[in-house]
Amino acid sequence: MNLLAFDTSTEALSIAVAHGDAPVLEYLGRGGANASAALIPQAMTLLGRAGLTLRELDAVVFGCGPGSFTGLRTACSVAQGLALGAGVPVLPVETLMAVAEDARRLMGATDVLALLDARMDEVYAARYRHDGRLWRRDGDIALTAPQALQLPPDSLLAGNVFAAYGSRIPMEGRQAVVTTPLAAALLRLAPGLLADGEGRPAEQALPLYVRDKVAQTTAEREAVRAAAAAQARMSP
Repeated sequence: MNLLAFDTSTEALSIAVAHGDAPVLEYLGRGGANASAALIPQAMTLLGRAGLTLRELDAVVFGCGPGSFTGLRTACSVAQGLALGAGVPVLPVETLMAVAEDARRLMGATDVLALLDARMDEVYAARYRHDGRLWRRDGDIALTAPQALQLPPDSLLAGNVFAAYGSRIPMEGRQAVVTTPLAAALLRLAPGLLADGEGRPAEQALPLYVRDKVAQTTAEREAVRAAAAAQARMSP
């Protein structure tokens, strides 16, 4: 499959391109305020290296949340703009599922409690179990204080919360692995999710907010979308 994937939900900007059986091309840089300026140029650079145009993609894959409000708005707007301009679907993927997938790559885990720093002294948490083909979320995504986490008995802990909150998480001697939502993990998840019908029309590139939404202005949304759509039209 030909896929462009990116995640801007944390302080890192992660982009990856899959082109058939060729090696995956990746970019990892600073996210946060830099993501909106760097995402489109770096994505187009990777596509160029892969010899792909946007119109040759099977889907635009993005981390839909939970995560940074600004980062999620950026990802959704860019995914929508690129996909609209190219006439391809989008595939929103939970950022915590990407964390679980990277834990599987690193540790072979099939039962993961994925954890992401939600700031404001809280963490996002969700349990995922791999059924041999796909990850399935067990229950809702939680937003909780680190010390209030409920740890499933057999789950590997994975995420980016341990440096900030490790002393407050009731680890109980558990094994933990540090990772973040990476675009390469999104690429590994994408074929199974697309086969299950999780692809969406471009206009349905929507964020998954767990904490109350911080609204993006119409001007902000249209500016990012217009830039992405213009870039897609320029792609040969």
